[in-house]
Amino acid sequence: MSKTAALLFAVTSVLGMCLTAFSISYNTWLAVLFGFLTCANMTMGFVVKSRGSRR
Repeated sequence: MSKTAALLFAVTSVLGMCLTAFSISYNTWLAVLFGFLTCANMTMGFVVKSRGSRR
């Protein structure tokens, strides 16, 4: 994985975690949605990394 892609996944994961934390007090379903999207983003980062290391 390139450094740019790694930085992109790291920054978007941190932003997703912040959005999840802020939305907990606002709306529970929104917090669940942001939590799911953050986990999906982190998973995609690991998938991209593992597929890149095979090549």
